[in-house]
Amino acid sequence: MVEISTSILSIKEGEEASNFLELETAKTDYFHIDVMDGKFVEKNTYQKMIQNVSYLKRISNLPLDIHLMVEDVKEAIDDFLAVEPNIITFHLEACKSKEEVWEMIRYIKENHCRVGISVKPNTKIEEVYEFLPFVHLCLIMTVEPGKGGQTFLTDMLQKIETLKEYIEQHELELDIEVDGGINLKTAPAVKEAGANILVAGTAIVMAKNFKVIIDELKA
Repeated sequence: MVEISTSILSIKEGEEASNFLELETAKTDYFHIDVMDGKFVEKNTYQKMIQNVSYLKRISNLPLDIHLMVEDVKEAIDDFLAVEPNIITFHLEACKSKEEVWEMIRYIKENHCRVGISVKPNTKIEEVYEFLPFVHLCLIMTVEPGKGGQTFLTDMLQKIETLKEYIEQHELELDIEVDGGINLKTAPAVKEAGANILVAGTAIVMAKNFKVIIDELKA
């Protein structure tokens, strides 16, 4: 069975408290925190997400799945380490060199946090291969990062399959997380391709019953 990381990006202002509690009751596996700086991507959610994770840390024991879509990766890592997240994922494309990628991986681990690396749709999956033995998760974006509610890019299924094959061939242990356009229609193909953590936002928070759709996404 796959795990579900619910993106809180689409939760309406003023409904955070009730939605967070309902999501925990519905047994989402993670709260997915989309951190955007208005530079690496167009949207800026930075301060809002800092407020949300601070609140979540007080009311919930569910793991925090931090997804950094920012230019200054180091600064964002420092800001979100304070809430003791389960994992911090940063974008390969945000780093100016391989040395910086290695530095971010090492820094997150040194602070007793799991580390993930993410790629945009136009980035070849082969570009992360050398880092995979040293991370806990690879996040494949199936939409262009920065906006919620986008349509799933079906040609990303091949990228998921390729990554899964590489992991199995090299006997690596890491999660494949997929983010973007995940709903009841797209989830089966994503799971079949090899993903074991699905990020869903709009599909869950717009549903009448969070538990029903989370259960269906997991099934």
